[in-house]
Amino acid sequence: MAAFVVGLVLFLAMASHSDAAYCVCNSNVNETVLQKNIDYACGAGADCKSIHQNEACYNPNTVRDHCNYAVNSYFQKKGQVTGSCDFQGTAMVTQTAPTAASGCQYLSSPGGGGISTGGGATTVEGSNSLGPTGSGFDNSAGVTQKTSQNSIFMMLILCLFPYLF
Repeated sequence: MAAFVVGLVLFLAMASHSDAAYCVCNSNVNETVLQKNIDYACGAGADCKSIHQNEACYNPNTVRDHCNYAVNSYFQKKGQVTGSCDFQGTAMVTQTAPTAASGCQYLSSPGGGGISTGGGATTVEGSNSLGPTGSGFDNSAGVTQKTSQNSIFMMLILCLFPYLF
């Protein structure tokens, strides 16, 4: 009976686990900072073509919505590496997809799925010095962003492991 309960708990923990991660701009940031985030992300590898006029993610046509798309694209292109969704504290990782117009799709995992980079965006002079963390950003370690669910799941397994056998 105990093995059944443990198995059920593990199954439920795994069923609720999601690897989807999105990068979004903080809601309390002014439009000037949001625009700097767009300029940096689009100039540093994000695919910003979809937020150009008449493209799938252009509407709603707000700086905040375009910022969400740009920083998320950058975050996914960088492989969700820790720090690639910070933008000097003006963006954060979430497991909830940003609201988008019909036809607009936000990537939720690294890789890009064949979407081209570069989108033709222009960067503001000096914006490349901002970086996603404001400190030059080095992704050579290859460390990926961890979610609290991963930690909880691992703790559950470690605590229940002795009872499984």
